[in-house]
Amino acid sequence: MAAPIKIITVNRKARHEYHLQDRFEAGVVLQGTEVKSIRAGNFSLTDSYVRIRDGETFLIDAHIPAYTHGNRENHEPKRARKLLLHRREIKKISEKTHSSGMTVVPTRAYFSGGNVKVEIAVARGKQDYDKREDMKKDADRRAIQTYKQRYSAR
Repeated sequence: MAAPIKIITVNRKARHEYHLQDRFEAGVVLQGTEVKSIRAGNFSLTDSYVRIRDGETFLIDAHIPAYTHGNRENHEPKRARKLLLHRREIKKISEKTHSSGMTVVPTRAYFSGGNVKVEIAVARGKQDYDKREDMKKDADRRAIQTYKQRYSAR
């Protein structure tokens, strides 16, 4: 039976800026008070990305603020954090990003069985017209929801 999942944060900007394709689950190597800060609800994936260096993956620019009840041994908020993936997954991601001009972005972070996991996706950047189409679909969806809420109560 799979461990229950508790969502910490979702990177909505990634879904707006990119066409998301292959997704992978990665563990995150954390230090000291980072888990306590994350459990307090402090974690932001906005403007973060994944970089592959020397056969290892790193989460860059993810913001975990310092733990408020910590001491002088608190962590640095925007440090690079190592992601734990299988070697074959890293190779697959690396091949896709080097050959076709794609990038790797984190889409969400969650607790799975007490461990912090990050879902990463291989993605291709959207053009401006793609973004406008998505915004139009969202506006249409919101209009339909509003209509249903107003007239279903009668």
